[in-house]
Amino acid sequence: MHEHPGARAVHGRRPGIHDQHRRVHARLTSTTGLVPGTTRGAHPRDLDSRGERPLRLVALVSGSGSLLQALLDAQSAGTLPAQVVAVGADKECTGLERARSAGVETFVEAVRDHADRGAWDEALAARIREHAPDLVVTAGFMKILGPQALTTATFVNTHPALLPSFPGAHGVRDALAHGVTVTGSTAHLVDAGVDTGPIIEQRTVAIAPDDTEETLHERIKVVEREMLVDVVTAMATGGWRVEGRRVHIG
Repeated sequence: MHEHPGARAVHGRRPGIHDQHRRVHARLTSTTGLVPGTTRGAHPRDLDSRGERPLRLVALVSGSGSLLQALLDAQSAGTLPAQVVAVGADKECTGLERARSAGVETFVEAVRDHADRGAWDEALAARIREHAPDLVVTAGFMKILGPQALTTATFVNTHPALLPSFPGAHGVRDALAHGVTVTGSTAHLVDAGVDTGPIIEQRTVAIAPDDTEETLHERIKVVEREMLVDVVTAMATGGWRVEGRRVHIG
């Protein structure tokens, strides 16, 4: 069993965020059978106005950064009990521009700048550790993470299909080609495989008869962004632990 470090109860939450967590927790319980668990504790440093330390979040991006933007918007609105402390990428991309516009520190760790994937993995792990994250979100990060990076924190990913169906880089295309009538998005923990980590939450999207890969993906993205913010909120306010294939939140 893996448990988020330093977990203990915290108090004095802002009612809006607490109520939002309760709604998310209820949905997680109904969809994935989650049971009450431990909660994240406050560190004596960097406390917010509620007397809690916001969850430290690092995001990894490779493209447009629309998932990252959903987190940044929620943080700016004061509805996300987490702080995006850094955004990393494997190349220069629009996602990094979004982070810089929000005043968030950025870094680039390109595979081509290293002798092999092992060296890149070590360098990426070192960059992530510099920011001491509680959680790392791979928000459209298109590289498979190595074992060193995965030891730095808990990683969360979203995938545009209902895993374990249609894993990999072409989940939307594969769902259409298979002829399914319902697809969606999955939030899951990241392990050494490709979209094989324990599932946190799933949300469905109906496939229309005239859908193309592009139209379907756009509708999935809307659901995916909302789900990511909700899942991070639930993990930040309730903590998490992993038992086998089950992720327990709250």
